[in-house]
Amino acid sequence: MDRPSSQPSLQTIAVVGLGTMGTGIAEVLARAGHEVIGIDISENAGRRAAAALASATARSVTRELLSEQQRADVLARFRTFGDLAAAAEADLVIEVVPESYELKQRVFRELDAIVRPDTILATGTNALSVTRLAAESQRPERVLGLHFFNPAPAMKLVEVVSSVLTAPPAVEAVTELARSLGKEPVAVGDRPGFVADGLLFGYLNQAAAMYEAKYASREDIDASMRLGCGLPMGPLALLDLIGVDTARTVLEAMYASSGDRLHAPAPILGHLAEAGLTGQKAGRGFYTYEAPGSSTVVRDPQTPAEGGGAGGGRPVRSVGVAGSGTMASGIAQVFAQSGFAVVLAARSQEKAEAAKAAIGKSLGRAVSKGRLTEEAAAATLGRITPAGSLEAFAEVDLAVEAVAEDLAVKQELFAALDKVCRPGAVLATTTSSLPVIAVARATSRPQDVIGMHFFNPAPAMKLVEVVRTVLTADDVHATVREICLKVRKHPVDCGDRAGFIVNALLFPYLNNAVKMVEQHYATLDEIDAAMKLGGGYPMGPFELLDVVGLDVSLAIEKVLHKEFRDPGLAPSPLLEHLVAAGCLGRKTGRGFREYARR
Repeated sequence: MDRPSSQPSLQTIAVVGLGTMGTGIAEVLARAGHEVIGIDISENAGRRAAAALASATARSVTRELLSEQQRADVLARFRTFGDLAAAAEADLVIEVVPESYELKQRVFRELDAIVRPDTILATGTNALSVTRLAAESQRPERVLGLHFFNPAPAMKLVEVVSSVLTAPPAVEAVTELARSLGKEPVAVGDRPGFVADGLLFGYLNQAAAMYEAKYASREDIDASMRLGCGLPMGPLALLDLIGVDTARTVLEAMYASSGDRLHAPAPILGHLAEAGLTGQKAGRGFYTYEAPGSSTVVRDPQTPAEGGGAGGGRPVRSVGVAGSGTMASGIAQVFAQSGFAVVLAARSQEKAEAAKAAIGKSLGRAVSKGRLTEEAAAATLGRITPAGSLEAFAEVDLAVEAVAEDLAVKQELFAALDKVCRPGAVLATTTSSLPVIAVARATSRPQDVIGMHFFNPAPAMKLVEVVRTVLTADDVHATVREICLKVRKHPVDCGDRAGFIVNALLFPYLNNAVKMVEQHYATLDEIDAAMKLGGGYPMGPFELLDVVGLDVSLAIEKVLHKEFRDPGLAPSPLLEHLVAAGCLGRKTGRGFREYARR
């Protein structure tokens, strides 16, 4: 009996292509009660998919998430075939073959001659034109994109991609299917990368280019984004997981569509792909793995020596912290908790006392949560001496500046430190975007000046970007790395250029998210959901922008644009307009969203 075309029933679903993604999608569908027809020209792929489902369901039985009978039912619902003819009775076909337009076109052409007229055809592409695939189909109204994220059983996001030719009932049917699978469907238009990958791959490309330029090591780039932004994986490790060749294909499609130089694939991606070093699946990419298909990283010639760089620094017993804001207080707390004598200097004794009181409250919260004993908190507070003048820094071994992000203010302060601090003292700036060398030149001893960029809140965040200038002495660099380890932070080395590692990768991504909204491609909520559910980000870009402050974000983007002169880094006009209107984020009660004022 024919079904009404307005409400397609999607009980029997064919999955064409049983690689990692196809196998994951098949598992999700079979677990949800669908009859799943797995199709792959490789018999080995079919066997691997069946074995993967058997293994995954066995783990679920062990964890008491499935009974043995339920497991048997799931396995019985999954059948594998080597020919597209097996899709003849499918209500929905999901194609997840490799990202080749010619290959996908051939699959769709063959399916046209096999499936029923009411069968929906979905492509899993994240880089190729859904509209073009639909236009060349005999029934373009039933063709759409259904983009799952890897690993499909774990990732909640599914992007539902409509072309101008797609019939609304087909969109509604797959959207409802996604919800029934426990996924979060997001409706997106047909452009390369859609929402999540459209933002993600630009960021990954910049990370690859940063590594290729030898600006920072692969380990430091990855650690920076994990520890500085809370991401589940570093960008280079993620490229290896996705596949370097796949990433290059996606970026080529994005660049062809946007013309944005930030999407032009970094040459290293092409070099690795052409050498067959495509990542985890090949056993080698940016990193080297135990075996093809393994996720276990093994040492190779680029792996840093264990404990490398330790030693050779200057002795540090006492630390001076200049400033009275949140960052200064947090840094002073970090040093004091690690046993250092700390002088906390502000513009007045009163401000310094208030900053110490703020540290006392922070320590009190740690005690109430059981993270610190009352004795340890009291000892930490006792190591901090508030001072109303930089004169108190006369005997410190390390002076750390944490004042306003204004070059003139910092230069004035460093000129004062130059006069006050003893010879041989290390002078560090916590700037996140200003040139460290410009601060160093305000002193008569630029060799003693270095960047030491903590992240907020300093007591909680593990990352410190160690920024040496062309004049920084080797023993000064060694001193700061040693100190970071002593205060239980993770130091990463980077050169003195705008944004260092984290901001140079983070803010172009945030800017591109704003441009998506500006172009009416997706909403704030859709983009935030896509990055949290599809990319594993702890916060969506607009949540993060409102927390950081739109004025701060705009200032950093302007610095990046000025330094690198890339049109793609120009701040979004929408961001500039919001800042001009005084909508700066949570601190003003309104940014991209509105907030209740405290």
